[in-house]
Amino acid sequence: MNSSDNDNFSFSETVSIPQAPPGFKSGFIGIVGRPNVGKSTLMNQLVGQKIAITSPVAQTTRNRLRGILTTPQAQLIFVDTPGIHKPHHQLGEVLVKNAKNAIESVDVVLFVVDGSVAGGAGDRFIADLLVRTETPVILGLNKIDQQPTNSQLIDESYQAMAKPQAWPMVKFSAHTNAGLPQLQQLLTEYLDPGPLYYPPDLVTDQPERFIMGELIREQILLLTREEVPHSVAIAIDKVEETPTITRVMATINVERDSQKGILIGKGGSMLKAVGSAAREQIQKLIAGKVYLELFVKVQPKWRQSPMSLAEFGYHLEE
Repeated sequence: MNSSDNDNFSFSETVSIPQAPPGFKSGFIGIVGRPNVGKSTLMNQLVGQKIAITSPVAQTTRNRLRGILTTPQAQLIFVDTPGIHKPHHQLGEVLVKNAKNAIESVDVVLFVVDGSVAGGAGDRFIADLLVRTETPVILGLNKIDQQPTNSQLIDESYQAMAKPQAWPMVKFSAHTNAGLPQLQQLLTEYLDPGPLYYPPDLVTDQPERFIMGELIREQILLLTREEVPHSVAIAIDKVEETPTITRVMATINVERDSQKGILIGKGGSMLKAVGSAAREQIQKLIAGKVYLELFVKVQPKWRQSPMSLAEFGYHLEE
């Protein structure tokens, strides 16, 4: 499949989706929660492949990304949403609105919290949002591998949110996989009988170009600090495939000249480090050799510009 085909990929036109067996279940599961509670790591573990980027930096996820897990009993389509937080710019407002919209457009909401600490104001804010929805909610305590020996007070803080609404509560660790089989079983039980929406071997509905851009952005999140990570938008300019190598050219857009200087680094050292690490990840994605060329461009205040947001693929989702 060449790059242009990939961008215009239509499942109905090019892939035959088999008929689901009797009693098969399917549905969409929205993963919501505060920034940095491990939503993307959880989705990667559930689908068995890295499709969402992760980093210690909050608000890593920007787009509503779908991960697909197909078992003999069900097809679970996970919708990984941006962390719900108080927005500080137009990009932030778009991301939070998209996360709220996702709550109403899925069959089940998995409300993920950081189970290593007690629930706080941010968790209660999301819980209040979920109280108003008719969508079934499951409260998931992630990071139980980081819980202190006596976690009773932590558990009680979340039980206080779950019990009044009769939300089931499940504990797990996306890092160690502990509790994930039980979570998967519970989610399956909450789905209604339904068809296969996607081919059984598909793990995401996003084109390769999108994932490539996200893998580049992930390395910037990991290797730079302060204000640079959130000021970055990646544009994949060109993908050329040959039998022996895939050539990828991408532009890293930032808001200020100072950020451009940080990203390039002394003698181009930072850009080289980002490119090298991103190339390794892209090679895993496409299972082939990659040549990656990166450019850095200043786009002043792009996060405040509706035109720039649309150009980089950030738009209000229905």
